[in-house]
Amino acid sequence: MTIMTAVDLFNWSDSYNVGIGEVDEQHQVLVALLNQLHEAIREHRGKAASREILDRLADYTGTHFQLEESLMRRTRYPGFEIHRQQHEDLIQQVQDLQYKLDQENAAITFELLHFLKNWLTQHINDSDKRFGAFFQTASLDEYVAWSEEVQSTLKKKWWRRLW
Repeated sequence: MTIMTAVDLFNWSDSYNVGIGEVDEQHQVLVALLNQLHEAIREHRGKAASREILDRLADYTGTHFQLEESLMRRTRYPGFEIHRQQHEDLIQQVQDLQYKLDQENAAITFELLHFLKNWLTQHINDSDKRFGAFFQTASLDEYVAWSEEVQSTLKKKWWRRLW
């Protein structure tokens, strides 16, 4: 499946799937939020609108990273620490950006959007796919029960409306 419009920054395709349903769905939400931010900037909707989308993107990224890291701990993924550090580095970069927006009156630029797109693309195609392959070989009995519990909780989240 390919999800895109003519002016999207990031065109999602199934080639980005890592083979873990919840992770793939959340990646699509991240892409949708990144595209919304791109659209807001392209249409000159103003700093407040762009900042609101960036804040949602940052919050959702944290939620997504928690899911990935939880799955990595549950499956005893040997690359967990390196993967977690990549997550922490991005979170710090986004927090630095938010600070600049607030304290230095900086603007969200297309350069920043391309950085986020490139980071997400590389992270999915490298680190997340490596974990996805490991996950497929791990014991999934515990995950199936956990996944069913999580799915009932996720249905109540605001970001599910983006799907």
